[in-house]
Amino acid sequence: MAGRIPQSFIDDLISRVDIVDLIDGFVPLKKAGKDYKACCPFHGEKTPSFTVSQDKQFYHCFGCGVHGTAIGFLIEYDQLSFVEAVEQLANKCGLSIPTDSFSPSKSVAQEGPDLYGLLEKASHYYQQQLKSHPDAKPAVEYLKNRGLSGEIAKRFGMGFVPAGWDNLMKQFEDSEKMKDALLTAGLLSKNDKGRIYDRFRDRIMFPIQDYRGRIVGFGGRITDKGEPKYLNSPETPVFHKGSELYGLYLARNSIRDIGRSLVVEGYMDVVALAQNGIDYSVATLGTATSKAHLDRLFRHAPEIVFCFDGDRAGKEAAWRALETTLPSMQDGRQASFMFLPDGEDPDSLVRALGKEEFTKLIDTAKPLPEYMIDSLSAQADLSRMDGSARLAKLAKPLLEKLPNGILHQLIKQRVEQLVGAQLSVTTAPQSGRSPTRKGISRGTDQQGKTAIQQAIGYLLQHPELGTRVLNLESLQSSGQPGFSMLADIAESIQLSPAPNTAALLERFRDRKEFSRLESLASWDHILDTEAAADAFDALLLVLNNEIQTARLNQLLEKSNESRTAEEREEIKLLLQRKS
Repeated sequence: MAGRIPQSFIDDLISRVDIVDLIDGFVPLKKAGKDYKACCPFHGEKTPSFTVSQDKQFYHCFGCGVHGTAIGFLIEYDQLSFVEAVEQLANKCGLSIPTDSFSPSKSVAQEGPDLYGLLEKASHYYQQQLKSHPDAKPAVEYLKNRGLSGEIAKRFGMGFVPAGWDNLMKQFEDSEKMKDALLTAGLLSKNDKGRIYDRFRDRIMFPIQDYRGRIVGFGGRITDKGEPKYLNSPETPVFHKGSELYGLYLARNSIRDIGRSLVVEGYMDVVALAQNGIDYSVATLGTATSKAHLDRLFRHAPEIVFCFDGDRAGKEAAWRALETTLPSMQDGRQASFMFLPDGEDPDSLVRALGKEEFTKLIDTAKPLPEYMIDSLSAQADLSRMDGSARLAKLAKPLLEKLPNGILHQLIKQRVEQLVGAQLSVTTAPQSGRSPTRKGISRGTDQQGKTAIQQAIGYLLQHPELGTRVLNLESLQSSGQPGFSMLADIAESIQLSPAPNTAALLERFRDRKEFSRLESLASWDHILDTEAAADAFDALLLVLNNEIQTARLNQLLEKSNESRTAEEREEIKLLLQRKS
């Protein structure tokens, strides 16, 4: 059982979900024989190698090796926890997770308040204040002067909070329990003297949404002079600045359609760009770009364009972003750097230039390899030998951050041309996944696996074969590697038939062998159902023979005097079977 959710519920959920419909909502699938294909959403490629099996309810990429069930897809694609993925699928199917055994996402207190509900109510209050509060006029004028329409403000859920210490607090029940909940949600603050008050006051409010469109926090911009110019929600059980991106939920479809995302620095930049038809931008939340940000963006599209101010601070921020991005630059991914003229930001520039001209600037952003080499070259005098050596020294640690692949080779070759000497660098693996998560290549066949691995693979891919395993007790007690796992899988099927590969796999998600089971479930053995059944029967005979041989050897190791009469009789029987 995974977590506290009953296995029977997981079985029912998997039986109701069609993985083809699910994944097609993220990546357009095309029929290819009995399966469906697409370019893999987890690594860049031009020739589709990502396959989805409707019969098995399982996906596998022959390019990068990623594979899994519908639950696994959501975990990988949207970076969800297991519980969050189950919750999302359950909502899609109109199912309620049993409350007696389910606790929501571990990031939210099990018995705590509904933080999402509180944040949603606060957002509604802020939006109403922008429309009707007398003090909102300066905020409305400010937004109009920035070229924003009421429609775009509504689309992004923008609001306003008037000055005052308890305007929001008064919208909720006046109790200590509620105040504690609002503090936990980041809507209230408490000073050193214990005084509790509204965190956001006299600000234009920008709700921050998570991967599901739920409000998890806010950013507030002051309308007049004052500090801080922007104020974000603090870290809470549902809000983590290092992993969330402002605007991603609304931009996700455009990012996938266009094939790239644009990373800017402020909320207003994202909204202004969307107002002008560039609706694939996102903003970090007052933090530097993180690996979590990159993983999420690259899962939506293979290209990221970073937009920075052209001043010194902007260049320094761009270089930090480059260093963070290098380990994520698997072949097929692209990153570029766009620098704005002095005194301009995306908001002001897009209003001055318009969509078409601004898009040209994005199109001509400097690719990461060129930006990296040009920046390093500017720090070394290549007319001198020691200058060339300096370039080599500067480049080496950056090259070592790059995953092994064509891009790494090309950048290394370019640096070597400039230096005039070969570089010796250690490279990272092409895939960021651990070795245990790699799939099996198309060239792997039965000869590359032990008999027990083949048997488990056939059983996972054809759960109906579980009824053919009759010697469960001898398998479980044999002590041979993998035999007890085969018995456990077969016993699970015999106790409760599994409708498909995915449902069977999910029963073993908590086992340490789960990643290996996923690999065997994606094993391309090239046998039809009937042939696979024959092969499975033959393997059971092989395994049974191995059990008998191991038992015989165990008995023969004993001295004749120490053997019981039953053991001597067992030896005769085993020898007869072998003859």
